[in-house]
Amino acid sequence: MIRIENLTVQFGGVKPIDGLTVTLDKSIVGLIGPNGAGKTTLLNVLSGFVTPVNGQVSVDGVVISEIPAHKRAHLGLRRTFQTDQIADDLTLWENVEAIADHAGHATHADAQRDVQRAIDYVGLGKRIHRKGSNLTTGERHLTEIAKALIGKPKLVMLDEPGAGMSESETQHLEKVIRGIPEYCGAQVFLIDHDVALIVACCEETMVLDFGKLLALGPTKEVLEQPEVRRAYLGDFEAMEAAA
Repeated sequence: MIRIENLTVQFGGVKPIDGLTVTLDKSIVGLIGPNGAGKTTLLNVLSGFVTPVNGQVSVDGVVISEIPAHKRAHLGLRRTFQTDQIADDLTLWENVEAIADHAGHATHADAQRDVQRAIDYVGLGKRIHRKGSNLTTGERHLTEIAKALIGKPKLVMLDEPGAGMSESETQHLEKVIRGIPEYCGAQVFLIDHDVALIVACCEETMVLDFGKLLALGPTKEVLEQPEVRRAYLGDFEAMEAAA
């Protein structure tokens, strides 16, 4: 569960997050909003890359606001990025294994099993020897998710994991995301401009607009709200079809 209390982030005279208070307790929560709404800034706060000027954030009852980023990873916070962090000169296996080296497994054998399990889960078991430079966009995104599943994640934050994927790849991605809570018990926090992906995966969706909470509730109900439609700068036809 994510609890955010009176959170404010300020860069000069701009407040990308402005007095945000919200509790997110569903297993898969979506986050949408127009460009500049503060979505990635919020993930950066949760990840420890941005320090707020005010407010408090807790995950599963643990206040994380003063905990550095590397220690948040030890607490089970995981993150993917809009621009993937795949090393082109390493194989898919080696990219995922690099995370296992710091995940606190009891033995090397345990780490190896965890890596294999995560890779198999995202459907890339036949690609383990392929160099990062030879992975497709979809495979790179799935490799990022596999990395986020190593260890014992409590919160998996996905920042536009569907970007650049084909329709068939997106359908597979939906299954992967929906299965994460059962796979490892983690809560998922999903940002994506693909409203259909949000609808397919998220029990609950939060809408930000200029750093403020515009709406929160069951995904389809949120997408039907007139104020959400007015604020959201995405594909209205896709939103209509999804809702």
